[in-house]
Amino acid sequence: MDTIRWGVIGTGRIAHTVAKDFREVAGAELAAVASRTKARADEFAAAHGLSRAYGSYRELLDDDGIDVVYVATPHPQHRDVALAAIERGKAVLVEKAFTATYEGAEQVVDAARDKGVFVMEAMWTRFQPAVQAAKEVVAWGRIGDVVGVQGDLIAHREFDPTDRLFAPELGGGALLDLGVYPVSLAQHFLGEIKEVQCQARLYPNGVDAGQSIMMRHTGDALSSLTCAFDGHGPGRFIIAGTKGWIEIEPRFHHPTRITINRTGALPRVIETKVIGRGYAHELAEVTRLVAAGAVESPTMPLTDTLEVMRVLSDCADQSGLVLREATVDLG
Repeated sequence: MDTIRWGVIGTGRIAHTVAKDFREVAGAELAAVASRTKARADEFAAAHGLSRAYGSYRELLDDDGIDVVYVATPHPQHRDVALAAIERGKAVLVEKAFTATYEGAEQVVDAARDKGVFVMEAMWTRFQPAVQAAKEVVAWGRIGDVVGVQGDLIAHREFDPTDRLFAPELGGGALLDLGVYPVSLAQHFLGEIKEVQCQARLYPNGVDAGQSIMMRHTGDALSSLTCAFDGHGPGRFIIAGTKGWIEIEPRFHHPTRITINRTGALPRVIETKVIGRGYAHELAEVTRLVAAGAVESPTMPLTDTLEVMRVLSDCADQSGLVLREATVDLG
């Protein structure tokens, strides 16, 4: 298979942003788009030079000319769309958060493993060269044993209950949109999570404006994480060790630089180059792995996705949030 042909389901903000990076990925072609309305699909296809536009999800899923489906719908719709793609034997890249609930994530992962189909969560942060450089520095022991991380992702948005970001039925709130980033990165560096404690601040419609998340990992390493829509913050992430620390420079979810600080030594700065808007790195990973016949990514394995979704579900329960998967009409 010379070219991996992609289709995108959903035409919202993230789909438009990610679509622009396909031009940077060798061996990948974004060929088709599906929306609930043909007009929106046509508009998206024209904007990004796609050859096919569908007015229903089913038409794209049934297109034999599509190898990978990128699911860019709101969180509660990810489960049903991913399951439909897996049933048809198509590889799937699912936008984060992977699903709205841990149970939904389990269903998708079980289906993918049963079918032997490639599925990955679109956690682009893990594929950023700066984050991979930090992972290597930790592996080399430059900061000693890692004892904890601190991270914040606070992105101010005016509260608008009609916007997807704040709509309960669409999985709105800070936890799924922002909290998934620091939780996933903490799990990436510190591993299995043993305990979770969360506190939330809620909007009048019951979705969360902000979350404070404390986690204890295997080996007693600790995470202290914050996310919010109702404030401002630097977006900093620090990995603390027994001999020093690494700062992933703000904003940590798409960084280009890390600083390594060691006791008794001058700081060392590592600069990295990002391809496109930064999404090209994960798109290239999926394209390469699907072409090779792989069913999981070693950088973003399904076990990690399940672990992160378990934490997010625990936080939702502790915060009194009601998160549900949606039943999707494929058209």
